[in-house]
Amino acid sequence: MSFSSEYLCAKRRCTHGIVNEGVPKWRVNMLGQTPQAELIRGQLRDSLRHKTRDSRIVKFARHANVYTCGEQGDTVFFIESGQVKLVMVSPEGKECIFAVHGAGEIFGELSLSGTGERLETATAMEETHLRVFPCLQFFNLLRSESLVEGFVRYLSVRIADQQEMIAHLVTAGSEHRLGTTLLELARKLGKKERHGLTIEHKISQEELSHMVGTTRPRVSEFMQRFRNLGLIETSAERFLIIKEKELTAYLTHMA
Repeated sequence: MSFSSEYLCAKRRCTHGIVNEGVPKWRVNMLGQTPQAELIRGQLRDSLRHKTRDSRIVKFARHANVYTCGEQGDTVFFIESGQVKLVMVSPEGKECIFAVHGAGEIFGELSLSGTGERLETATAMEETHLRVFPCLQFFNLLRSESLVEGFVRYLSVRIADQQEMIAHLVTAGSEHRLGTTLLELARKLGKKERHGLTIEHKISQEELSHMVGTTRPRVSEFMQRFRNLGLIETSAERFLIIKEKELTAYLTHMA
């Protein structure tokens, strides 16, 4: 079946309520991907980089844990370069990757609540360089540089995205969740090129399955469908290329 015929079939099934019947029409663009949210992140990122350029940088090798669930934590991390995933594990041992952060982003901010124990595990997905701030130092930095309002806005956007992600996991189908996850990763980590957004980071299908909440064979099936429809490609360097416009349109008609 050609792209156009399968695409139109998917559109007709959605129009007649056969796919995702009763499921809300999810935004393909999450709040954290809006220009306003990027402006907030950019202001905070630039301020932190400017004011902490002389602070100590810690290097983590690929697959190394920055911290693990249950350990005591009183520090916040700023990613100078690299990529970090945040993972929670169920009592049965099933993993869920609920966030992937890249250069210029903050993680570990739950330690600012003073609860002590980490609720998740943070793992470097590639060689990563981090700036580490004790909570007290981070609070002082926010106050001294008038960054409190910007940081609150930044956290509000993160909370909104987490809420939408949870609702999406519960109500949307696996294929739609995978497509939305690929778009989010491409917009956050991808480099804009002629053919689309190229993700120059190795993200395995196993990791995608942990992000989407489905099995690896299902991810493989959906990825092959996306390739057949021309929604994604693989570069000569084995990097994933996301056709943002085409994948967005396909997911919009699925919703």
